Order: sequence, then C-alpha cells, then structure tokens
Amino acid sequence: QVRLVESGGGLVQAGGSLTLSCAVSGRALSGLAMGWFRRAPGKGRELVAAISWLGERTHYDESVKGRFTISRDNDNNTVWLQMKSLESEDTAVYYCAANVRSQWNDAQMFSLWGQGTQVTVSS
Repeated sequence: QVRLVESGGGLVQAGGSLTLSCAVSGRALSGLAMGWFRRAPGKGRELVAAISWLGERTHYDESVKGRFTISRDNDNNTVWLQMKSLESEDTAVYYCAANVRSQWNDAQMFSLWGQGTQVTVSS
C-alpha cells in the first residue's frame, strides 16, 4: 500500500520561504509521477506543480511559476516543493499526490494522496 506523508508546512511571513517534503513508502518512487496540490479556504483543490517519473519534466501553475520548484529523489523516496516569495494567496493546505498513469501532469490522473500540511502566509 502506497503511503504519502507531507511535512514542512507552517506559518511564514509574506516574502518568505518554505520547503515541503513528501515521504513515499510502499512502492518505488520511480514508478510514480508526483504532484503537489493545494486547497485554499473556500476554493477547490488545484494542481500547483507536477514532476515526471525521473524528474526530467516539470509543470507549474501560472500562479507559482518562478517562485516554486518541485524536485524528487527516487533513491530516497522523497519529493519536495520549494516555495519562495510567498504571498498571502499561497495560504492553503498542501497535498502531495501520486499518479500511476501515463498522463503525468494531468490533475485528474492523481489518485494517491497524503493527509496534507497547512501553509499560512501572513501579510
């Protein structure tokens, strides 16, 4: 059974940085495309960033391009989301997710989820 566990969330001032981690167990990470989603208060869940199986391709939502970086280490079964220049609009619960399908950056194809970690950006 695949398990995804996020960590690294917290409270940060606007303009600050945070790095989220996702530890994956139960399956070789190299067989999974990975993504980070977020759900802000009163909004739906959105795909923030995705990374292909070997990390050679990445995808970002326009709202985070140039500020967020997704990366992975298949040997250590970990995925990260580095977040810089944080804005109050980035406040949300962030979820790590895995995709076993070929459409690696299709938000609808992610089927395995972590429990989420809260990120709060104060202005």
